[in-house]
Amino acid sequence: MRFSLLFFVCCTLMACRLLPQCAAAAKARHFKWEVSNMFWSPDCEEKVLIGINGQFPGPTIRAKAGDTVVVELKNGLHTEGVVIHWHGIRQIGTPWADGTASISQCAINPEETFTYRFVVDKPGTYFYHGHYGMQRAAGLYGSLIVDVADGEEEPFKYDGELNLLLSDWYHESIYTQMVGLSSKPFRWIGEPQSLLINGRGKFNCSLAAAHTPGTEKCTAGGNRQCAPVVFPVLSNKTYRLRVASTTSLASLNLAVGNHKLTVVEADGNYVDPFVVDDIDIYSGDSYSVLLTTDQNPSSNYWVSVGVRGRQPKTAPALAVLNYRPNGAFRLPALAPPATPEWNDYAHSKAFTYRILSRAGTPPPPATSNRRIELLNTQNRMDGHIKWSINNMSMVLPATPYLGSLKMGLKSAMSAARPADTFGRGYDVTQPPANPNTTVGGNVYVIEHNTTVDVVLQNANALAQNVSEVHPWHLHGHDFWVLGYGDGAFLGDAGDAARLNLKNPPLRNTAVIFPYGWTAIRFVADNPGVWAFHCHIEPHLHMGMGVIFAEAVDRVGEVPKAAVSCGATATALMAGDHV
Repeated sequence: MRFSLLFFVCCTLMACRLLPQCAAAAKARHFKWEVSNMFWSPDCEEKVLIGINGQFPGPTIRAKAGDTVVVELKNGLHTEGVVIHWHGIRQIGTPWADGTASISQCAINPEETFTYRFVVDKPGTYFYHGHYGMQRAAGLYGSLIVDVADGEEEPFKYDGELNLLLSDWYHESIYTQMVGLSSKPFRWIGEPQSLLINGRGKFNCSLAAAHTPGTEKCTAGGNRQCAPVVFPVLSNKTYRLRVASTTSLASLNLAVGNHKLTVVEADGNYVDPFVVDDIDIYSGDSYSVLLTTDQNPSSNYWVSVGVRGRQPKTAPALAVLNYRPNGAFRLPALAPPATPEWNDYAHSKAFTYRILSRAGTPPPPATSNRRIELLNTQNRMDGHIKWSINNMSMVLPATPYLGSLKMGLKSAMSAARPADTFGRGYDVTQPPANPNTTVGGNVYVIEHNTTVDVVLQNANALAQNVSEVHPWHLHGHDFWVLGYGDGAFLGDAGDAARLNLKNPPLRNTAVIFPYGWTAIRFVADNPGVWAFHCHIEPHLHMGMGVIFAEAVDRVGEVPKAAVSCGATATALMAGDHV
């Protein structure tokens, strides 16, 4: 009998709300924000970024499972729209609040206000970010933490909590970056100038210069915007580190000098605990790890974040784990932990393959109704460079899919329908024999309650011997990561043997390693229109994504404010209903 994870969650929430103690505990948490451009110095170099209420990163949202979050968002940008995506929040029953421009809603125009209202249905470590153009890379992001509901307990114990929101930072504006990506000839954005921890970093200097010959020592300055991040702790305590990555490009590795890390949560789902020296974290990932302060209490220790998966041309970000009562800025005597070699994929896979669901996690359905195989390739079109899925590069429409499909507009779907698979003869180890591609909506229509397998297949890019890491994020759902493989997915008995149906982890973001494949499974039980895309900002901008249109006829009444643009605006003026 097919098990619907979403049905289970919905029934649990509904049952809870019928109980007086649950009804009293759930709250509506209200926030009033204005998004605007402002001068800021994340790495001590002043640039213009996008902040919220004069803050960078944006304000942290903290709620409890079952609460309703209400964000009244005013667009204070002078010349462009804005939306915010609540990364990892499934938006059960509120697909218009997902915050994806051209997919779930219209971009909010300058000086206009849109109110997001949604339930955070389960505890976990999440974040939010802009999802219009490349605004995430311009600093539009912040943390979203959901604690367990009153009366509930986490399946692990800790004494305190530290939050680490990781990002990369470019000195070149996102507008210059986007023009370069769309130019002929193509201009790549390059590597970030710095890495940031909670919005702070250093450019062209290091706090640990004494351990890095040839590196300039950072001078002590009065700029609080780029002051070193200090995490105060007490000796012999256990701390929960909530770690999330909102990077534009960089894959990262996190380590804390002389300390072990116990992984207990991934993307808002509990995992079978395991101990490591460091963790790899890709754009869109979030984790909770437990750290016990069992080292020499007279010392402080480095928290180090370095680049993985690309040749590291960006210095590691450093913060200080400050054992009180030591001075907060007493620099650690030992060198920072060394980041594994950028192309040590054996290290990356060893970590990733250890992530398994904790006992009690709902298992996946035993079989699927549909399999969609998505081949990631780099291609050319009219002299431009694109990323394509099954040889179609995604472009987004002027009219949000949620509105146009709900209203049955004929213009909603492009004539070219995306393929469910790609040719088995494709050689993933070589550049594409035919590098040409086309553009389309990449909209997959999925029936309600269908169990869907998706195989993400990586391949060689246009240049010889180049295959990149791609972290893929699914909106509106968690999925089970069934397995990984090297080379081409064949769908044979050998590939089937690699799939884990016993205790696969539930995630919302999954990585594809170079020249490999990743298989996931989800149940289409959340009506809406959901993006599924590479979370690397320039890759999405260049077309690496698809859309899952799922039982749109079952979506409730869509707020007009969400979809009153493009063709839906015309239809609404004519008296139609969404």
